Amino acid sequence: MIGKRMRHIGRYHEIAASLLRHGFGMIVDELGFSSFLSLPPRWRAEQGKKEGKTVGERLRLVLEELGPTFVKLGQIASTRPDLIPAPIISELEKLQDQVPPFPFADVRRRVETELGGSLETLFRSFDETPLAAASLGQVHRAVLPSGQAVAVKVQRPHIAARVETDLEILQDLAVLAERRLDWAATYQLSEIVDELARSLRQELDYTVEARHAERFARQFAGDSSVYVPKVFWDYTTKTVLTMEYVEGIKLGEIERLKANGHSLKTIAERLAEATFQQMFEHGFFHGDPHPGNVFVLDDGTLSFIDFGLMGRLRPHVKHHLSSLIIALMRQNTDGVLGAIYGLGIVPDGVDEGKLRDDIDELREKYYRVPLGEISLGEAVEDLLSVAFRHGIRIPSDLTLLGKALLTVEGVVETLDPQFRIMDVAEPFGRKLMKERLRPDRVAETAWKRIFDYGEWLLRLPDSVKEWTKMMRHGKLRLEITAPDLETLLKKLDQITNRLSFSIVLLSLSIVLAGLMIASSLGRPSTLLWKIPAVEIGLGASAFLFGWLLYSIFRSGKF
Repeated sequence: MIGKRMRHIGRYHEIAASLLRHGFGMIVDELGFSSFLSLPPRWRAEQGKKEGKTVGERLRLVLEELGPTFVKLGQIASTRPDLIPAPIISELEKLQDQVPPFPFADVRRRVETELGGSLETLFRSFDETPLAAASLGQVHRAVLPSGQAVAVKVQRPHIAARVETDLEILQDLAVLAERRLDWAATYQLSEIVDELARSLRQELDYTVEARHAERFARQFAGDSSVYVPKVFWDYTTKTVLTMEYVEGIKLGEIERLKANGHSLKTIAERLAEATFQQMFEHGFFHGDPHPGNVFVLDDGTLSFIDFGLMGRLRPHVKHHLSSLIIALMRQNTDGVLGAIYGLGIVPDGVDEGKLRDDIDELREKYYRVPLGEISLGEAVEDLLSVAFRHGIRIPSDLTLLGKALLTVEGVVETLDPQFRIMDVAEPFGRKLMKERLRPDRVAETAWKRIFDYGEWLLRLPDSVKEWTKMMRHGKLRLEITAPDLETLLKKLDQITNRLSFSIVLLSLSIVLAGLMIASSLGRPSTLLWKIPAVEIGLGASAFLFGWLLYSIFRSGKF
């Protein structure tokens, strides 16, 4: 770790300076950067220069200042309301991915190196001016020798190495923060950074995006309302992606859509149906369906582009999601709670009482609300907010689903304010529930569980042998945790002391009763070798009784 810091010391200086400039000097101090980097006094004086700005605004400025890696990570983090507070999310959503294009000479060099030929041989034409430029790459229009118009995405020079350096630093900082800062350890910051890093590394591999596009196309095979551009694999590598160029009108260009005679209501309906089909039927959906990533073709067909960020609803997530929908429809708090436990990683110390109260409040928010007035995206966001408050980790794909739903609902509302998206969503939701309750699916689930239990039973003898071996060598540790153990032990002390007091009192009563009976019969005092044994015993009992009573009251556990 020290080696990494020394190797990237210049970048550490840049990060520390940016944090100081935007009022995060406390973090720099707590991470120990001040001594490690020997920061100049003038940098220390820059703390607080951004007074008046919120934490979210200052964080956004830091990310923008630190460049592409941090901008992309911020954009990915903006899809995780279960991990990040809402005010910061709203600022991260403002992060802009528009940067100046890089020189065409670098584009030529990259394409020719990757595809193994001169640009003039590979393409009939290749526009020097990019269609769009982003932090990781830029897109150029070109024409293949066959006459096919294509869009060629080319990765920025040296960006992969720069991203890897930044990710190494971020992962180092996350581990360091977990050691020094309680909140970082609580939220398992290193795991969050690892998850974000995996997403970013996937975006750097354009073959992953190409496979996403082909899988997405297979989902809509035979559906004339959705078109997916073709991938040209002979012109595609990890850093160059070539796809069919589509001409159309972006969903955000409302006036152009109207001028070309398109029905906004029809477009809204097709977008909603395509979205729910992706999510609830196929479980593989476009993670960033903003208006710039969806085109309307001349015949009204929708064409999706940019498949770098995709979401997957795995079977167990779909299962618990359907449970959540059923529980919300039935106003069942226990059902919602069970679905949350099934969907997320619930920390050991969660306050279940407060969690139940928050779920009750969420349930009441949607109680008796007409179906057409419910926002699915908002409902998922509300659920994620509850998860954040209680430190519950939710699968990243479910948070991406909530983000995508909110985006689509916003686009649909812009296209046609009268359109009720739940009219389209309800059949898909019912289908999801019916699919879960299908006899063959129930039987499959039951058989899988029986098989899992069978596997566990088969492994049990080996496990017992291992435990026995560990016990023989004294390596087996048994740890029992009880949150109210101290209270329980105190109660046991009280019960024991009261029982002891009662026994001594009973014994004394018996002795006194014996003396009274003896006295009434007129017998002389009992002497043992001329010693008054009964009287001495009575005195000793009284002394012991007094001492026991004093000890019990002194301990405060009577």
